[in-house]
Amino acid sequence: MQNSGNYYNHLPHWWQKIADYRLDKTRDPIRLPRTAGPDIGTPHRRSTPGRTKITTLFESFPMPKINGNEIRPGNVLEHDGGLWAAVKVNHVKPGKGGAFAQVEMKNLRDGRKLNERFRSEDKVERVRLDQKDQQFLYETDGKLVFMDSETFEQTELDADLLGARRPFLQDGMTATIEYYGEEALSVSIPQKVTCTVAETEPVVKGQTAANSYKPAILDNGVRIMIPPFVGEGEKIIVNTEVFEYSERA
Repeated sequence: MQNSGNYYNHLPHWWQKIADYRLDKTRDPIRLPRTAGPDIGTPHRRSTPGRTKITTLFESFPMPKINGNEIRPGNVLEHDGGLWAAVKVNHVKPGKGGAFAQVEMKNLRDGRKLNERFRSEDKVERVRLDQKDQQFLYETDGKLVFMDSETFEQTELDADLLGARRPFLQDGMTATIEYYGEEALSVSIPQKVTCTVAETEPVVKGQTAANSYKPAILDNGVRIMIPPFVGEGEKIIVNTEVFEYSERA
């Protein structure tokens, strides 16, 4: 196929092939060289022991940094070589000097707390964590074993990550695990869980008022306060964030 014109002659050779092909529909499809640009939408697989993660080339680049005055509660920040969750953020505009954010942070790896001041012009990297719902299988040697219901891969986490909420984790329960790359940082269980009252005071006949609660021990060993009309053997729904009775199951 002959082409004329100075513009065509200055095109890269692979663009010349494209021009020829668009003009001649009888040609076989052309495989373009990789210099034509990356396929940034095509996933690539990154395998590590214990978990396989599918990412795109977009996720391979570092997260953009935000200004100190853009920090909000719940943000995960990379700061001083650690990963920190912003627990409380107080934006201050003093009479003299520039505005700043006083941030209370918690280390996602070791639980340490830190109070840090960020000026508006300070730059900090905000990290986005991947969330994955996984099924709890069992506990062994202080490790909680979860399974991905799609890939059937298993992940082990320290039982200490759940803290006082560990007794509410039940066999087969679906929990949400947060990952930073391939590193599992935290696990959360449903806010409301069904439990059985194992021990409590007898129900007083005719007493329905809920303003005077009584102590009870659940089937997982946790002690809470329940209404006087709830008796032993009954199933109740417990709020796992505040360890309080919510309602009858």
